[in-house]
Amino acid sequence: MNVLVLGSGGREHALAWKMASSKHLSKLFVAPGNPGTFGFANNVNIGVNDFVALADFALKNNIECIVVGPENPLVEGIVDFFAEGEHTKNILVVGPNKESAQLEGSKDFAKDFMLRHKIPTARYKSFSKSTMQAACDFLDTLQAPYVLKADGLAGGKGVLILTDLDHAKDALKQMVDGKFGNASEIVVIEEFLDGIEMSYFVFTDGTDYVILPEAKDYKRIGEKDTGLNTGGMGAVSPVPFADSEMLAKIEDRIVKPTIAGLKKDQMKYFGFIFIGLMIVDNEPFVIEYNVRLGDPETEVILPRMNSDLLEMFLLAKTNKLNEYKISISSDTAVTVMIVSGGYPEDYQIGRPISVPAVSDALLFHAGTKFCENNIVSNGGRVLAVSAMADNMQKALAISYQNIGKMHFDEMYFRRDIGFDLST
Repeated sequence: MNVLVLGSGGREHALAWKMASSKHLSKLFVAPGNPGTFGFANNVNIGVNDFVALADFALKNNIECIVVGPENPLVEGIVDFFAEGEHTKNILVVGPNKESAQLEGSKDFAKDFMLRHKIPTARYKSFSKSTMQAACDFLDTLQAPYVLKADGLAGGKGVLILTDLDHAKDALKQMVDGKFGNASEIVVIEEFLDGIEMSYFVFTDGTDYVILPEAKDYKRIGEKDTGLNTGGMGAVSPVPFADSEMLAKIEDRIVKPTIAGLKKDQMKYFGFIFIGLMIVDNEPFVIEYNVRLGDPETEVILPRMNSDLLEMFLLAKTNKLNEYKISISSDTAVTVMIVSGGYPEDYQIGRPISVPAVSDALLFHAGTKFCENNIVSNGGRVLAVSAMADNMQKALAISYQNIGKMHFDEMYFRRDIGFDLST
């Protein structure tokens, strides 16, 4: 079958790389893609939110399956758009419909879903500009640090964690006054959960589900998890502290009620669910839902999957997802993100990149483009270098050895990925 992947980052490069090996694949396209996907797929110069152009391309090229990488087109309703088209309704689009995508598109919607279906999460309340006094009163009942979340999509920047009550109240006012645009018209104030984070992934057709490898990512720009939050500086899979007992708790207390909640609420869901977790005193709590795979977690969970990803989609399409037998490598996969100097604040793009041949690792392009037949940086996060070995230390050594061969001006990466997982 002909497949179209939507997106241009490391997640989409990894998705395309994984599906390129499928026995069910005929032709592979990526829109818009990047220099990494150019090597084995057909890049298409169409934006992920240009639904009309994507539909036209899909029909002209006999696309049978569209895999949506980023969240924005899902929240904007790309699944509904294709389902409602007379000529596109039979194209399989991997992702939830617009209503279900609100699990990521609205923090308030997601928290209400968790509360309604008794899914463990932090205590919270939602507020707007008209309820500022009530919001401040609620902050007074909490202990530091204070967690403020923009309700809508804010490019990964809409979560503030503050240690001072007065600063939290000032930040709250800035948020409802438009700090994150329309995304922070509503602000979710949460009780802070003190624990260790991990990322958990399932694929579901809305009835059955498949559990994918779990991961831990590293958000802070600085080593030992210091400095500003980023889109992710690296990831590790599996997660050593997530033993069989913990994974069973997550499935029983979170995954099963989530899928049951989707059915009870009659929400149409066909796609990935990324469950952001906080493990507190050996108990799992949901921080957030995402309605797509994570980045850079995708760059470690897909290399560990030995089974055919496209086959999973096809079985789900015919209501046979329960027949899919996932095979996961016991090896550890790691990825280290190379970023532009200054990221996540101001940084330069257009830096020529020296990219050597890589044989013992996987190189996923996160923010690159072609410029006069050369590869240059085109984002804050630029390249992800993934490797696998029978333990984390060996895998990290391979990634760092390959990073040592790469170069662009003001290149930066964390040298301590996996630091809090070492034993």
